Amino acid sequence: MEDQKNQNQQLNIELSEEIAQGTYSNLAIITHSSSEFILDFVRIMPGIPKASVKSRVILTPEHAKRLLLALQDNLQKYENAFGTIKNVRGHEPGIPPITFGGPVGEA
Repeated sequence: MEDQKNQNQQLNIELSEEIAQGTYSNLAIITHSSSEFILDFVRIMPGIPKASVKSRVILTPEHAKRLLLALQDNLQKYENAFGTIKNVRGHEPGIPPITFGGPVGEA
């Protein structure tokens, strides 16, 4: 009876080859209303003043919290395996650093 219960709870998730390639993002903009969280993933390129949203994910508040907990769990596992992730300071939240963490040019 327990095996049958476990089989009924399995979820078959399909991942197409195109989606499996992923989309690179180096900025996330998060907004919310009383009923949803919106995560916009953006790719900013140095020297280009315009950027566009590459992907948008809309979540219920409950799913947003599940995502937060899953990210916290995975970050802890990552740091346990590979060491502490450096926390970049000195930038306003939501505003990407102009240097993108690389060397600063001089004239």
